[in-house]
This record gives sequence, C-alpha cells and structure tokens, in this order.
Amino acid sequence: MAKRTNKYKLTLEEISLAKEDDVKNDPLTLEFDNHDNIFNIINAVKSKNIFEDENQSTEFAIGLKMFTEVVLKNRDLELFKELQPAIGEFMKKLKSK
Repeated sequence: MAKRTNKYKLTLEEISLAKEDDVKNDPLTLEFDNHDNIFNIINAVKSKNIFEDENQSTEFAIGLKMFTEVVLKNRDLELFKELQPAIGEFMKKLKSK
C-alpha cells in the first residue's frame, strides 16, 4: 500500500532581475509531495517570530521543508550523510523555540 503524502504545486515567476542582461525565464511550476502539511509548518514558523519580515518566515519554512524532504527521500546518498545529524539537531532546536 502506497504511503499517503500531502501534494503541492509551487509556481516560481521572475518579477524583475538584478542584471538587465540576464535572460528572463518562463515561470516554473513544480508538483511535489511532502510528509508534513507545509502550510501548518509556515504558520508555526510565523508564530515563533524568528524573523522580523513575515515573508522570510514563509521563505524559510518552504525552503527548509523542501530541502529536508529531499534529504529524507535520499538518505542513502553519500552526499547527505554528513548533513543528517546536523539537520536533526537543527530541527530539534527549531521546534523547541
């Protein structure tokens, strides 16, 4: 039986570019799944008032959850072996705030 996950769709669109000579890219849409409810995580991070800018709380929560989910799904890759203990400690510290 397949494990149930939360499914999401993220669209990334360039609003403006710092370098005028950079080629503007088309919007990127990505569908992915995550074992956590990302919206609950965003709200939890916002409620901790870690950052002065609420947008940074959202950026942080989305980036962290997407990154850690990829690490979790690929835990056997040598690339992530050294990171795993640090991520575990970081997550404990974040949750205790």
